[in-house]
Amino acid sequence: MEFKHKSVLLDETIDGLNIKPDGIYVDGTLGGGGHAYEVCKRLGEQGRFIGIDQDEAAIGAATMRLNEFSDKVTIVRNNYCNMRQVLQELGVEKVDGIVLDLGVSSYQLDTAERGFTYRENAPLDMRMDQRKEQTAKDIVNNYSEFDLYRIIRDYGEDKFAKNIAKHIVRAREEKTIETTDELTEVIKAAIPMKVRMNTGHPAKKTFQAIRIELNKELEVLNDTLNDMIELLNPEGRICIITFHSLEDRIVKSIFRNNENPCTCPPNFPICACGKKPKGKVITRKPIIPSDEEIEENKRSKSSKLRVFEKI
Repeated sequence: MEFKHKSVLLDETIDGLNIKPDGIYVDGTLGGGGHAYEVCKRLGEQGRFIGIDQDEAAIGAATMRLNEFSDKVTIVRNNYCNMRQVLQELGVEKVDGIVLDLGVSSYQLDTAERGFTYRENAPLDMRMDQRKEQTAKDIVNNYSEFDLYRIIRDYGEDKFAKNIAKHIVRAREEKTIETTDELTEVIKAAIPMKVRMNTGHPAKKTFQAIRIELNKELEVLNDTLNDMIELLNPEGRICIITFHSLEDRIVKSIFRNNENPCTCPPNFPICACGKKPKGKVITRKPIIPSDEEIEENKRSKSSKLRVFEKI
């Protein structure tokens, strides 16, 4: 299947990067190379672009798409949590811009056998990096009832999390839950009919929760965002596109803390903690897609862009 993915908030992200023709730019979630292509178009002879992605299909698609810029492009299969290590191995200490698009690609959603979607029957997989051994099937069948409840409650924000976890455990006692359809049926049975009739797909939140847990999406973002800010040159910018409130909350909080890290009580006349701002938040409110973009690409609807600039 051809790797297809329509880049979200493309123009807004490129504007947010404030690209310098001779700068070094990193896309930590390269995908099909949509944002990357527009960055590379704006780089001069001395400019450099580094693309990172853990998905093999994305690496192949982006390599083809960026072929005309091969003299200035380096593509690495890795997780963006290892960005510092990747850059060190390439002899790069600081960069002028970083992009993260944290959404699941259209290719991943539309390729049924990847197991990301509840709309088609497939093995329960959901791995963004298919070199990993653990799959969604392992989580569904091996996690305790409490841990299932915890991730569905916290990552799926589903008020029926406790009942869904109970139904999963009950179902797997009779038979291993192996496919997306099997899991979807279990989830449906855990949610009252009246609720199912008046809300979105009943499996959406649980699938999101399992995917986030499997790929450690929130942990990786929370643990590495400060380090990515450290990798920026002065006036370098980081642009992050999120797709749900949990991601956006992390980005908003870390950006604010880097802009105002002082931990002194508000009544202190002067700062005594000695913590200095590392930059400034460019986007006081997140940038959201236009009505036109949402009309063209329904999957962009929940996206938000936040931008931070290093001092």
